[in-house]
Amino acid sequence: MKRRIPLSFVLFILLVVYCFSCSAFYLPGLAPVSFCEEKDIPECQTEIQLFVNRLDSVESVLPYEYDVFDFCKDVKETRPSENLGQVLFGERIESSPYKFHFKKDVKCSSVCPKTYKKDVKEDVAKLDFLKMGMQLNYQHHWIIDNMPVTWCYDVEDGQKYCNPGFPIGCLVTADGRAKDACVINSKFNEKNTYYVFNHVSIKITYHSGESEGWKGARLVGATLEPKSIKQTDEKNLNCEDGSPMEVPVVFDSDVSILYTYSVTFTEDNSIKWASRWDYILVSMPHTNIQWFSIMNSLVIVLFLSGMVAMIMLRTLHKDIARYNQVDQENLIKVPSTRDKSSVTYEDAQEESGWKQVHGDVFRPPRKGMLLSIFLGQGTQIFIMTFITLFLACLGFLSPANRGALMTCAVVLWVLLGTPAGYVSARLYKTFGGEKWKTNVLLTALLCPGIVFADFFLMNLILWVEGSSAAIPFGTLVAILALWFGISVPLTFIGAYFGFKKPAIEQPVRTNQIPRQIPEQSFFTKPIPGIIMGGILPFGCIFIQLFFILNSIWSHQMYYMFGFLFLVFIILLITCSEATILLCYFHLCAEDYHWWWRSFLTSGFTAVYLFIYAVHYFFSKLQIIGAASTILYFGYTMIMVLIFFLFTGTIGFFACFWFVNKIYSVVKVD
Repeated sequence: MKRRIPLSFVLFILLVVYCFSCSAFYLPGLAPVSFCEEKDIPECQTEIQLFVNRLDSVESVLPYEYDVFDFCKDVKETRPSENLGQVLFGERIESSPYKFHFKKDVKCSSVCPKTYKKDVKEDVAKLDFLKMGMQLNYQHHWIIDNMPVTWCYDVEDGQKYCNPGFPIGCLVTADGRAKDACVINSKFNEKNTYYVFNHVSIKITYHSGESEGWKGARLVGATLEPKSIKQTDEKNLNCEDGSPMEVPVVFDSDVSILYTYSVTFTEDNSIKWASRWDYILVSMPHTNIQWFSIMNSLVIVLFLSGMVAMIMLRTLHKDIARYNQVDQENLIKVPSTRDKSSVTYEDAQEESGWKQVHGDVFRPPRKGMLLSIFLGQGTQIFIMTFITLFLACLGFLSPANRGALMTCAVVLWVLLGTPAGYVSARLYKTFGGEKWKTNVLLTALLCPGIVFADFFLMNLILWVEGSSAAIPFGTLVAILALWFGISVPLTFIGAYFGFKKPAIEQPVRTNQIPRQIPEQSFFTKPIPGIIMGGILPFGCIFIQLFFILNSIWSHQMYYMFGFLFLVFIILLITCSEATILLCYFHLCAEDYHWWWRSFLTSGFTAVYLFIYAVHYFFSKLQIIGAASTILYFGYTMIMVLIFFLFTGTIGFFACFWFVNKIYSVVKVD
């Protein structure tokens, strides 16, 4: 006899294979650009422009524009157009004075000199700000042909790590301890001294098209090596070796810094243009161990979820069969006689008490308006997250498409006001609510208003600190216009159709007099159940959460959206089954207050997320300063609120479906 493979198992295997393929596929750019030595070839550029982005640090949440640090500026400065996501993330891309001609090597060339006089207050302020940047290890982020210029160096076990940024400089403390990048050179040994990386050796790798039938070449790699070299003679530059460029902590004499560069071109036809980001992504730290860790976590969570589902289905099947069988037998029996069947019915009631609360299980909850508002917003966030992750999994929101992820999320949220209004209005009507105007207004304004108020306060701090991440006033007006001009009207449209629909019909009638809830044990009380309910969902996301927090606060690229989409599906299943399981236990204990509890049970995962974020702040980050700390926890609270609405909505609708299902198949007198 042949054993049939379960369809669910086949679908899961296909999903895993699909997500693995998604994690390895991305779109490196919009279109390739060809470069040539001759100017006469059409659609072929000769000049390579280097762009600079904002500078950031792992020790501070405050990014700054390139010009703030008084580096060499482009005479004809140009800024490429930035999308909404780039503006919200504080990216400020501009042209630089570093311009190269294709396949023309430069051994040593000066960019510009900078002189700081100790008697000029403006110069003292500029140099102090540069010192602050070196002390907090602020990093340059340079771009060539929409590709980051990386600094590759050896790490543990002979592996090479390619950092998409490189430091301004470094500091040797008063006790002789070399901080950050000062460990790379034994010459950085002067105590209480800063060392400025004023020279960069750039190596540009290209793929020639002659063998493939197209003219020119395409850039497939750009790396550099920062150096600190003190130039004594501007006419006779030395960019190979020399004494380092020192800046003393105590500004007691004038300081002159000459910025220089060298560039070399190398041909490598083994690297295709479509895979030119691979060397950066493969070298990202912890990526190798992540494959095993994520799959191990997913297998455990799926196993537990399968066990929960099997227990629930078998137990419920027995309960429903017993109830219906006893009810059919009791139709024939005389009610006054106490025979074996009536004893069986009482035994069934004592064993499983969820049928006894059939007259109260659909009693409208307290604060039904607030619950319906949360569920409307949660539905909006859920659909937005699903579509965004799906598009990212297909490769449309790769790291090369800067700001595309945030832009996509914001636009989707704005356009999904209709589902939020519909769900909120339909549930509020089901709860028996009549203040439909208040419901619609709060659905459109409450949660987005909290997020915007938090975001606005964080933006004020960034503005006071002079950070490039401060959102311009025009962008804030544009966000408000999207909110009130598109999202709010769409929410009203959704609410109109939601209120026009009849209330959701319940499978059983609700009694007029509420049933008294018996004394509950410790584990069936609301708070312990809610606390336990968030553990299992958090267990399947905390590994991915580490990499997501790294990408946000440690400025590492996140590109494994295939795995993230798979974790999203597993989180959806786990939240649903954990909430259903706890809901069933509470109904068996004759506690019919499941509306809010189902929302809070899975929503409590957000509390664990906040606890993990606190742990990450103190154990993984080196952030110092009150402003950076406030910004970290301010933005974290936005993440926690969104995640609370997201997971709570999943748990509620899973439990709502479950309760409707079990009470619709049981025969009630």
